[in-house]
Amino acid sequence: MTESDDVGQPGEEDGFRSGFVAMFGRPNTGKSTIVNHIIGEKVTITSNKAQTTRHQIRGVLTTPDAQLIFVDTPGVGKPRTALGKKLNSTANKGRGEADVVCFVVDARSGYGRGDEFLAQNLDPENTVVVLNKVDGMKPEAIGKQLELVAPLDCSAYFPVSGFTGAGLTPLVDHLIGRLPVGPRWFPSDSITDVSDSHWVAELVREQLLRTLQQELPHSIATRVTEWRDKHITVEILVERDSQKGIVIGKGGEVLKKVGTNVRRQLAKGYHLELVVNVEANWQHDPAGVERMLTVE
Repeated sequence: MTESDDVGQPGEEDGFRSGFVAMFGRPNTGKSTIVNHIIGEKVTITSNKAQTTRHQIRGVLTTPDAQLIFVDTPGVGKPRTALGKKLNSTANKGRGEADVVCFVVDARSGYGRGDEFLAQNLDPENTVVVLNKVDGMKPEAIGKQLELVAPLDCSAYFPVSGFTGAGLTPLVDHLIGRLPVGPRWFPSDSITDVSDSHWVAELVREQLLRTLQQELPHSIATRVTEWRDKHITVEILVERDSQKGIVIGKGGEVLKKVGTNVRRQLAKGYHLELVVNVEANWQHDPAGVERMLTVE
């Protein structure tokens, strides 16, 4: 049997465990950073902007005894657009379908009203509280945050750092122990279910978010429109003509910087072409949101 033929197989040893773990919480709690560190490779883009994650992106960790499929869901916040409503729906769907839910709380900003609101819909027996970003915090400060989340009466609590990796090994061991006996859902050598074209489009959007800082992060959508041999064309969509100039930059400096940073993450020899177009008010139109978020 080859690596690609082992999907659905119970594994060589009895009691092989497998299941889905949803990363759930407010925006910017570090869910994607945790998943990337656990998997050991970048499987989902990150930034300090809300709504960076727009899909249920799966990261796959396979050990000799188990397979964990991490579902990195969008951060849940108060929806102000059709896009916001769609992202909340995606996150709640991922939470509802998971075997275990990791409720990720930002230890630095503290457990607050937004967290409390989300916690109302969690099943304590099926939820593990992950207190993230504890690196650099004093023990007493971490203890205070643990005291604040203790009344949730969840099954387990883990202070971790998705940035340094501190505390992630005990968390993974605990999650494996909670999974049911089951088959491999993905080949043993898989680390994600994201297609190559979707991944490249996401890399472009990540660099745009980082380059533009506070300017129009939610108004940007990206998608691959052509992949011919090693030539990739990515379309960048904004909502207004005035935003098009911001994305291009003076003398094309923004696009040049974005393209350079993305190419560094691609295999050698690939040519990346970036095209900017306008899709008026797409994030406020449910049909436009569905079109932009449809993964090829």
